Amino acid sequence: MRANLILLGVLATFFFAAAAVYTLWHMLAYGGEVEWTGTVGMALTGMLSVLIGFYLWLLYRNQNGVELPEDRLDAEIDDGDPEQGHFSPWSWWPISLGGALALMFVSLAGPTFLIPIAAALILIMLVGWVYEYYRGNFSR
Repeated sequence: MRANLILLGVLATFFFAAAAVYTLWHMLAYGGEVEWTGTVGMALTGMLSVLIGFYLWLLYRNQNGVELPEDRLDAEIDDGDPEQGHFSPWSWWPISLGGALALMFVSLAGPTFLIPIAAALILIMLVGWVYEYYRGNFSR
C-alpha cells in the first residue's frame, strides 16, 4: 500500500504541475486568457489522485501500518485473504448492462426516442443481475 501512496502522490504532483504549466503557457500564447477546460480538467485529475491517496492513507493508518501480503516480497500466496469477493464468471448480465448503458448515453446525444427503451433495458438488466442467484440452476 505504501507504493500506491507514493505513486498517487507523484501523480497528483504531476497533474497539478501540468495544470499550472498549461495555464501559464496558454496565457502567454493567447494574451492573458485562461483556457478553463484544460486547466480545470488537469486540476481535477490531480484532486482525484489526492482523494484516492488520502483514502488509502486512512486505510493504511487504520491497519496500524501493517503491510499487506501483496506488498511484501517474501509473502506466499496463502498469506493473503482467501475471500476476495464473489464473482460469477459465467454471468452475461454485466455485459448486457454495459450495452444498455451505452445505448442510454448514445440516445442522450442523438436519437432521444431510444431513452425509454434504454431505461427499460437498464432496469431489466439490473434486476436480472441482482436476482441471478435466486432462480435457475444456481438458486439457493
